[in-house]
Amino acid sequence: MSDTPSTSADTDAERPLRILIGADTFAPDVNGAARFAERLAAGLVERGHEVHVMAPAASRKHGTWKEVHEGQEMTAHRLYSWRWYPHDWLRFALPWRIKQNSAKILDRVQPDVVHFQSHIIVGRGLSVEAQKRGIRIVGTNHMMPENMLEFSLIPKAWQEWAVGLAWKAARRSFSRAESVTTPTRRAADFLERATGLRGVHAISCGIDAHKYAPNWEPRTENRIIFVGRVTHEKHIDVLLHAITLLPDELDVKVEIVGGGDQKRNLENLAAELGIADRVTFTGYVTDEELREAYHRASVLAMPSIAELQSIVTMEAMASALPVVAADAMALPHLVHDGENGYLFEPGSAEDLAAKLRLVLEAAPEEYRRMKEESLRLIAAHDIQRTITTFENLYRGKPVTDPVTDNAPAALSE
Repeated sequence: MSDTPSTSADTDAERPLRILIGADTFAPDVNGAARFAERLAAGLVERGHEVHVMAPAASRKHGTWKEVHEGQEMTAHRLYSWRWYPHDWLRFALPWRIKQNSAKILDRVQPDVVHFQSHIIVGRGLSVEAQKRGIRIVGTNHMMPENMLEFSLIPKAWQEWAVGLAWKAARRSFSRAESVTTPTRRAADFLERATGLRGVHAISCGIDAHKYAPNWEPRTENRIIFVGRVTHEKHIDVLLHAITLLPDELDVKVEIVGGGDQKRNLENLAAELGIADRVTFTGYVTDEELREAYHRASVLAMPSIAELQSIVTMEAMASALPVVAADAMALPHLVHDGENGYLFEPGSAEDLAAKLRLVLEAAPEEYRRMKEESLRLIAAHDIQRTITTFENLYRGKPVTDPVTDNAPAALSE
């Protein structure tokens, strides 16, 4: 057999790809799914691939143009969008035009692969039209329909029915994909149970760990930080109630970093609880300001019960922070109880306060051990490994899920 075919095949297998990433939320939106899509797109451009992003326009201006994200230039196809006013910033592409828009962009770009980040609108249109054209499809799920209920205006009596419909819609879109991924094994198991899909890959969103640095200076105060969207599903109220249960001598300060529709309500709650002078709501911050906030903090508190991975928790770990997190969804895969922090009973302010005390009252050598353990555990979540895994999926190669989320046996499902 001639060597020529295999050499040609090898060359073709390694050629740069033209990749179309579809997302219902993308920068300048600030949330885990948008940040992952942005970092993935930038990392792929840095490796020499041609990347196009299809996402709702962030304003009334829509069309195709070049955008720079994470220092890398890519082509953005911004769809005409409407603002969803029950939410504080969300804009969405028009569902009844999504197939037409997807067809037009696919025919213009002619990608080697389509990678959609949400099945709701953009992913639905792209998966339908890409399948018609025989284009390889990869789908990633970052969403739980239950998290969208408070913004949906659906009456409570109908919400269970609506969640069932949402998961059926997810099954239809993801079943068109050659490969389906989600950030952790627990999230993958959840998606398989909810949709009946099989073979869902657990691939970490990953972070650029080198962008975060530990602060080894001795602590001069007890500062608890929360980072994320200030919305109901994050359960920040549980954290505020927990603060009232901590001893006065700890003189705890709290920093809530992020914006959202619950900011005013939580400010009022802090005032009602008598802790307003100890709680700072920063709103949205720059990346540099966020890194400084991690350096100021003693511990990250993550009371959310619906995290499919939690990029914030990974950023805190890369900053060598101990973490106290709810024992729910994917968080136990990042926070190993008694090692780099503690897990608390979801919704329990009493248990959260008790676990925060274990960190804040730890002897200096024990506190440093938790910091070092966070750094050790986050090493497996390097975004370069994530990008390599997706490159292989884009080329149709078999992949082995990176081992990134081995929770202690007692916490396994």
